[in-house]
Amino acid sequence: MTRRGGLAVLCLALVFSVACGSRGDSGESSRGSVASEGEPVRSGERASPEGGLEPRLPATVASADGEEVTVGDVSRIVPLNGDIAEIVWALGLGENVVGTDVSATYPEEAQELPKFGYQRELNAEGILSLNPSVVIGTEEAGPPEVIEQIRASGVPVVILEDPPTLEAPEQKIRGVAEALGVPEKGEELATRTREEIDEALELAGETESEPSVMFLYVRGQGTQMIGGRGSTADTLIQAAGGIDAGTEAGIDGYRPLTPEALSAAQPDVLLLLSAGLESVGGEEGLLRIPGIAETPAAQEGRILAYDDLYLLGMGPRTGQALRELVLDLHPELEE
Repeated sequence: MTRRGGLAVLCLALVFSVACGSRGDSGESSRGSVASEGEPVRSGERASPEGGLEPRLPATVASADGEEVTVGDVSRIVPLNGDIAEIVWALGLGENVVGTDVSATYPEEAQELPKFGYQRELNAEGILSLNPSVVIGTEEAGPPEVIEQIRASGVPVVILEDPPTLEAPEQKIRGVAEALGVPEKGEELATRTREEIDEALELAGETESEPSVMFLYVRGQGTQMIGGRGSTADTLIQAAGGIDAGTEAGIDGYRPLTPEALSAAQPDVLLLLSAGLESVGGEEGLLRIPGIAETPAAQEGRILAYDDLYLLGMGPRTGQALRELVLDLHPELEE
């Protein structure tokens, strides 16, 4: 039986790269088995956020890369990451976004805009061709020389920290809101997001079960990794009342998926991203990967898939995603 929805893209930079992605309106996961799965306005005039709150500009903020940046115009916003794009829309300034990277898949309007590449492999020409009034992203955006090239052209660029913690969503929301001149709207959104995260944590505290959960990052046959300590997935698994099998196995970051690692870990649950699951042919394809079918998770049908951005974006929907993960890991809470 399946439930599916929207998701972000996890990013890695070793011998592979991971993308951080998004999901649909209601945020769905695949339970038990796996899921197979208005025209934006781009005017030169500054739009006010929802509720009529006019941006207070200029706004001067400290960028995470050590620069002090002054933003004087938010009429043409270019977010460099999917999570930042989602935050801009949640703040009511989505109509001012003129382009996004390919990881910006939520809300649906973001998918209709021009694309300038992937957040970790940006090119300045594509971004500057959009005539942005401000560019904003996280430390995942790069390479650094592209960021500097955009700045050198005279466009203000704000970079935000993005730690793999449950504090990251509210921190990024406040950072984006401050840079775009809508701090009150940001505080409201950050507070609501924090409350949803805390509610999910409280729900997780109501169960004593601690399933062993292994996060798999797969992209076809070429990239198949096990997640571990220091990853966003690790943070969410532990917050949801699970034990990260990768972390327990001593994995820092990501390590290649092997039958031996699966056999040693014996995970109760396999957690994946929807796009990754689809890339290997859905559940049937996943079970053909050596070692997967022999795990307790596969034998019990406990394979979960969430949309990339929804699960790993650490944005306004993180509390919702965490709550779903809690319920998926602890079905007894719904009985």
